[in-house]
Amino acid sequence: MSTVPFDLSLSVRNRPITVEDYRKRARRALPTMVWAFVDGGAEDEITLRANRSAFDRWRLRSRVLTGHAGAGLSTKVGGVDLSLPVFLSPTGMTGLTHWTGERGAARAAERAGTRAVISTASSYTVEEIAEATAEDHFFQLYPWTSATTGEPLSKKFIGRARQAGYRALFVTVDVPVAGNRERERKYGMGIPPRMTPLRVLDGARRARWSYHFLTKQRISSRMLVDERGAAAAVRSAKAQESLMRPDLRWDDLARIRDWWQGPLYIKGILDPDDAEAAMKLGADGVLVSNHGGRQLDGARATLEALPAVVDRIAGRIPVYLDGGVRRGSDVVKALALGATAVGVGRPYLYGLAARGEDGVAHVLEIFREEIERTLTLMGVASVAELDRTHVYQAPPT
Repeated sequence: MSTVPFDLSLSVRNRPITVEDYRKRARRALPTMVWAFVDGGAEDEITLRANRSAFDRWRLRSRVLTGHAGAGLSTKVGGVDLSLPVFLSPTGMTGLTHWTGERGAARAAERAGTRAVISTASSYTVEEIAEATAEDHFFQLYPWTSATTGEPLSKKFIGRARQAGYRALFVTVDVPVAGNRERERKYGMGIPPRMTPLRVLDGARRARWSYHFLTKQRISSRMLVDERGAAAAVRSAKAQESLMRPDLRWDDLARIRDWWQGPLYIKGILDPDDAEAAMKLGADGVLVSNHGGRQLDGARATLEALPAVVDRIAGRIPVYLDGGVRRGSDVVKALALGATAVGVGRPYLYGLAARGEDGVAHVLEIFREEIERTLTLMGVASVAELDRTHVYQAPPT
């Protein structure tokens, strides 16, 4: 049973019971330009859609009369025991969605018995999030270097995360340049953002969002620009573009491995050769990800890429997945195909936009309930039992 409190003003009919319900509520809560940032992808959004449709191409094996009254959902990520095989993937400038941002999301993850991966582009610093939470979370690193001074910002950020108590490092490697996110640009979320009277009016119509936007001003990447407000957000967005590394090579990742002595995961892997290279580098795991369809449009869906990566790794290090996960049954399919756990990004942003920290906690409880129900209906006692014998490819239509 969920322990997440509901707003008593909501009728039973209007209470969200699925991630899609939260998505609809988030769309109503956010200005169109912010919604484009949260829900949009790159160019024609082929990969964005493919991440979802890939799950439809798999069916679940169902066995009856197995005598399993419950389902074991625990797993381990970053050396931490999680009560369900779902964690929060990193999302940047989350304060645009709700002023509590990554701080509220991390607290919600703790309530659900899991962890959050905090982005380098977070709306709160790693220190602020550590002070506001009871558990040690994980840090996501963009391997940036200052274009003007040549300073390895990666080393600086790693030091701060280590000092603040973060347990594992996820290094994102699929952003050598920013993806061409045309929906964002169309609705004004370019660099700098383009405001028009209609866009200002659209924001004003979302009174709660506008109030927090003006009073809390948690809209910049605080690890880069430790200031609040719209001007700081523009400066941090411009800084991110200038710090990106199209010349990054595996040797650069080897240095990061030397700087970080804890569990290290490479995020943004789609090709088995890259998974092999990451393992040889000393990575403790890989995260199969295409940045939620926000980078290379036309790249493989993550679930499509997962089996080949799992086969190449052959159990030597764990493989995780994010991208397109919206249902507990999606989680089960990914685990059956070899993932140890999955990350969710947009689903928790939907919950955050709709109901703040409580919304994120409830989204995670929805995943928990759906995973438990799916496993019970399949006749499977635990996520640890899942393998490829539990899924079938759907016949072509």
